[in-house]
Amino acid sequence: MARLAYGGDYNPEQWPEEVWHEDVALMREAGVTLVSVGIFSWAMVEPEEGAYDFGRLDRIVGLLHGAGIGVDLATPTVAPPAWFYRAHPEALPVSREGVRLAFGSRGAICHDSPAYQEAAARITRALGERYGHHPAVVMWHVHNEYGVPVLECYCENSAAAFRDWLRNRYTTLDALNAAWGTAFWGQAYGDWAEIGPPRLTPTVCNPAQRLDYRRFAGDSALANFRRERDILHTLSPGTPVTTNFMVSPAQCDTLDYWAWGREVDLVTNDHYLVAEQERNHVGLSMAADLTRSVAGGAPWLLLEHSTSGVNWQPRGIAKRPGEMARNSLAHIARGSEGAMFFQWRASRAGAEKFHSAMVPHAGTDSRIWREVVSLGADVAALEEVRGTRTVADVAVVWDWQSWWAQRLEWRPSEDLDARERAEAWYTALFDRRLTADFLPPQTGPAKLAGYPLVVVPALYLTARTAGQHLRAYVENGGTLAVSCFSGIVDEHDTVHPGPHPGALRDVLGLTVEEFQPLRAGERVTLRGSGGPPLVADVWAETVVPRGAEPVWSYADGPAAGGPAVTRHRLGRGTAWYVSTRLGADGLDAVLAAACADAGIAPREEIPRDVEVVRRSGESGSYLFALNHTGADAKVPLETAGTELLAGGRVAGHLEVPAGGVRVVRLDR
Repeated sequence: MARLAYGGDYNPEQWPEEVWHEDVALMREAGVTLVSVGIFSWAMVEPEEGAYDFGRLDRIVGLLHGAGIGVDLATPTVAPPAWFYRAHPEALPVSREGVRLAFGSRGAICHDSPAYQEAAARITRALGERYGHHPAVVMWHVHNEYGVPVLECYCENSAAAFRDWLRNRYTTLDALNAAWGTAFWGQAYGDWAEIGPPRLTPTVCNPAQRLDYRRFAGDSALANFRRERDILHTLSPGTPVTTNFMVSPAQCDTLDYWAWGREVDLVTNDHYLVAEQERNHVGLSMAADLTRSVAGGAPWLLLEHSTSGVNWQPRGIAKRPGEMARNSLAHIARGSEGAMFFQWRASRAGAEKFHSAMVPHAGTDSRIWREVVSLGADVAALEEVRGTRTVADVAVVWDWQSWWAQRLEWRPSEDLDARERAEAWYTALFDRRLTADFLPPQTGPAKLAGYPLVVVPALYLTARTAGQHLRAYVENGGTLAVSCFSGIVDEHDTVHPGPHPGALRDVLGLTVEEFQPLRAGERVTLRGSGGPPLVADVWAETVVPRGAEPVWSYADGPAAGGPAVTRHRLGRGTAWYVSTRLGADGLDAVLAAACADAGIAPREEIPRDVEVVRRSGESGSYLFALNHTGADAKVPLETAGTELLAGGRVAGHLEVPAGGVRVVRLDR
């Protein structure tokens, strides 16, 4: 794209044509550069099978092009028309309980349906042939939010496709039986035809089978994305093809985005605040960092967020004045090449009529509209940051497949949640004013070596090679911090041989003799040499040092007297292990010690909840300062520069007003 993107989903089919001209005039007033079109327009473009009507879409695309607004043109394959389901009811997904879901929502798709696959390819080809060389189309948008609201289908088409997937993965039944541990409860398979999806069972279903089914379902959706992408690559060469992710673990857990990030030409993401969280800006930053990491550190694009409240959370809490701009610019600070919204004009009908929009029900004489126009000017003022990359201080290892495995039934404690631990450790890093990259667990030592500190907040499923990579990282001088219940099982959810923590035993220099889950509401106290005691809950472990030294020990509880937090000197580096669920103060104390080992100096001169992030590249180095507090703040500047939003030269320190944002181009 030639410009930073600013705009949103545009659904003109919901409005009479005279409104379209008003929309385009308002878009120009707001500084809109890009809109997503056609996401739910299958019934409009193909009103009956094989009969296409491009009239309205031609006029919409032409109107936008005449106004200089780029089009992110969607394949509408998330919402097949009613005529399709009447002809192919078997394309509707079946739940694990055996209930076939009905038409009347969105995303009601069995990705293994041959009829759906054929119809989706046909509408994609028709759009590619018509608009593949249209100068307005700067990007293709395949489908919409894969995996939302349903990914897994348990119908017979999916059962047959699952068996094919298993044959490709395991080749032989002996290998499958070994991987799934089918000797337990007498589940051994003697014929591929005996295997089905992990439908509802009398008690807990085989966890390895369920884990593989989640992988299979993601691969089925990915195959459909690839099919549409490849059609568009052929018919519209040189135009990037994407699909909008929902990378935030708080909003979507169905896909392994490490795999999906390698398949798109540009990583794009939809993000919505968990509005009731008091510090929801921290979750926003985590989602943005994770999205950038899925993109391999390259620039990405925020394709959806909200101007204010949303309709699908329990309470649609409105954003306060300035919050929309702060949210948008925080994403840009962390690598996005713009800020897009759902949606342009608030709907009058349908399920999302109470979702906020760039043009609200209140119209243009409203605070939201004035902020939309102001933000458009700010995005334009930041044009020169396009193409630069966010600079990270540390790395966090995260894995969706490990999270899936840990969330299956009959784990030692239902209170120990991988997402909660990832968010807690990320928040602790955020509060130490550190910017984080995320890494998949298979990352090799050479890339790990680029970070002085690597944090592993939740890695229950850990392949043996991942443990070897982390050991090499520490031996070569890195500092590692690992949280409890990590390294336990392999990729088949099979416990690693020998004592826990299996794949991480050597790098941590210890064994875990026994898990000690705590009762609901129970707390334990940790004491170390100097400093106040730390408080933890949910989880404890009986830890036996095998080279590691205790730093904090359990003062009470089921593991009383034993090590709770350890430090292992290995080669030229150190590995920390936290065997319990620490609160914010405890995590900060551990991270302070780990940062000291890593040579990361404290940044206490930056006020709490004032976010400072850098982007850097050929055009220069840029410092973003976002004040999430109600008081004016000062941020120290090591280098003088030019402020891009308010204007003027700054040196020594940067004044950031309450709730405001400042961006400085630092002098070279």
